Amino acid sequence: MNEDDLLVRGATIVTLDDARRVVKGDLRVRGDRLVHVGPGGSRRPAKRVIDAKGCVVMPGFVQAHVHLCQALFRGMADDLPLLPWLAERIWPLEGAHDARSLRASARLGLAEMLLAGTTTILDMGTVQHHDAVFEAIAESGMRAYSGKAMMDVGEKVPRSLRESTKRSLEESHRLRERWHGAEGGRLRYAYAPRFILSCSERLMREVAEAVAGSDTLAHSHAAEHAAERAAVKAMLGRDDVAALEAFGLAGPRTVLAHGVQLKPAEMKRVARLGTRFVHCPSANLKLASGIADVRAMRDHGVVVGLGADGAPCNNRMDPWTELRSAALLAKVRRDDAAALPAQEALELATREGARALGLDAEIGTLEVGKKADFIVVRDDGLHQEPGGDVYGRLVYATTAADVRDVIVDGRCVVESGALRTLDAAKVRSDARREGAKVATRAGLAR
Repeated sequence: MNEDDLLVRGATIVTLDDARRVVKGDLRVRGDRLVHVGPGGSRRPAKRVIDAKGCVVMPGFVQAHVHLCQALFRGMADDLPLLPWLAERIWPLEGAHDARSLRASARLGLAEMLLAGTTTILDMGTVQHHDAVFEAIAESGMRAYSGKAMMDVGEKVPRSLRESTKRSLEESHRLRERWHGAEGGRLRYAYAPRFILSCSERLMREVAEAVAGSDTLAHSHAAEHAAERAAVKAMLGRDDVAALEAFGLAGPRTVLAHGVQLKPAEMKRVARLGTRFVHCPSANLKLASGIADVRAMRDHGVVVGLGADGAPCNNRMDPWTELRSAALLAKVRRDDAAALPAQEALELATREGARALGLDAEIGTLEVGKKADFIVVRDDGLHQEPGGDVYGRLVYATTAADVRDVIVDGRCVVESGALRTLDAAKVRSDARREGAKVATRAGLAR
């Protein structure tokens, strides 16, 4: 008799498949794949059994825009608009990273996100030491696209971050060769030209050439803040999204964070090209960038994912916060209580995030044959009772503290609310020590 590696028994399973099935039953995992989803899965033996009675099992969260390199900077850049936030705090801090502090930062962000149910990320690093980030991701068990930030021009960019175009490209290509497809395909590379104001046209065009026809991604920021957009237009005579398209950064392999400033005509153009956008509601609120019109983007056909962005502009990396905020802000943005219903909001954080990263054939829904990336969520908290629609309970009431178990690639990385791949006490102590050192090196210690 065949024996599966894992049986999750007796759950309410929110599949988010094409039929949007919600079923009572079991999940079975063999290796890194789901082999059964639904009723009647308990007949064969399994090496390990998780009792999920009274719990919801759902796809793991896909956070399609984060900065692991900034996790150490939490609380160090509060209450500033975007461009001063970058120039006065974030760039000096990023430039002060060494490999040890960067590894501590990545582990801190990964630990927070895993405990909250994130199973896949698209991460943008800083300019240097990016191997340390990949090493931390590999250790954590997270699924990820990640890449070093690329910055070869820019007013107020510190010398510690500015690189030559040639070196930026060479180091990115080296990292791609080293890490793309590592850990059995769990790790992948994303070229990350930071944004137009810190990247030359040559750099952008060569990134577009490197990504074309490949399974890598191009990951950048666009249409985030009015002042940023005005600076781009003053420099190039066109808006940032149009400039990126002219440089070749458009289409399904290009993922752009924010889109707050997108106009309807731009949304239509982006949708036709297939360029992906990532909504980061908390970061956009904290930096006073505005509220992206996600309803309009979706109606025009733009593929939209969700992401927490970075710890110093949020200050959480919690997918539940972004999920709830996205649903609520869409209602205010459109003056329509049904603008982004709970089920659709949950899709942005799971199946649509997977689609944005080009991983929807593998993750984002719970279906036989797909990767075993899922979370077990308690559904009996006082803040969740007494009942109601499962989507509403998840989106509006559930929190990160309700996540019990997290499985990535068939491996349990969080069990009964405790990390299994990272040492939480060491993550905390390393973050405190290295965070203080980075602030001192950047001249921002208090």
